[in-house]
Amino acid sequence: MKAYGLIGYPLTHSFSEKYFAEKFKAENITDCVYKLYELPDIQAFPALLKSIPNLHGLNVTVPHKEKVMAYLDEVEAEAKKIGAVNVIKFQNGRTTGYNSDYQGFIQSLENFYPIKAGAQALIFGTGGAAKAVLAALDAMGIAYKIVSRQPQPGQLHYNNLTTDLLTEYSLLINATPLGTYPKVDTCPDLPYEALTGNHYLYDLVYNPAETLFLKKGREAGAKTKNGHEMLVRQAEVAWEIWNR
Repeated sequence: MKAYGLIGYPLTHSFSEKYFAEKFKAENITDCVYKLYELPDIQAFPALLKSIPNLHGLNVTVPHKEKVMAYLDEVEAEAKKIGAVNVIKFQNGRTTGYNSDYQGFIQSLENFYPIKAGAQALIFGTGGAAKAVLAALDAMGIAYKIVSRQPQPGQLHYNNLTTDLLTEYSLLINATPLGTYPKVDTCPDLPYEALTGNHYLYDLVYNPAETLFLKKGREAGAKTKNGHEMLVRQAEVAWEIWNR
């Protein structure tokens, strides 16, 4: 039996186990199993690998997408450039890290946001998921600014998000965990009353289906989309990586 799974902490919000169980059933894949492996500390990663000798592939979620790279034998060039890994392939005794978030986000955003000359985005968050988003926007030719509670040079603080500034950015992307179940009453701190029908709000969070970020955007007339399609598409990219 080939073992696959997801590492991260916590994993109460994850859709991966159910998704792959349904995939295996629908496609009559009988020699594979997918499990969740909660890992509070990435230092326990080597011991986890030793405990699952038939491991063929892992997904990686918060908070380990960046730190897990130091434990791998190799990191694929795109993932190295992004600075985050969310897929690990086990082959011939070696581990290789990849990033399928990047591809999943591009495919999903193309179905939602009409890319035009001069398009600009605001990205909320600076973690591993945000890094994949930034690489995708670079590839798509969409200019952006990062918004952080502790901004680095060239980034914005939430205090900078005025009504005038928001008129310059039509695409707003939440790459933070804010709003994720069970803490559904949280969202990025911005003047939602400044949003209009010209704004597109994309939330990488998918549980709940409509986060407070998206709800406030919808009520202001903006177009909204959650991260479910991105999750599905990145999961299929991960499956391709594990089986090629």
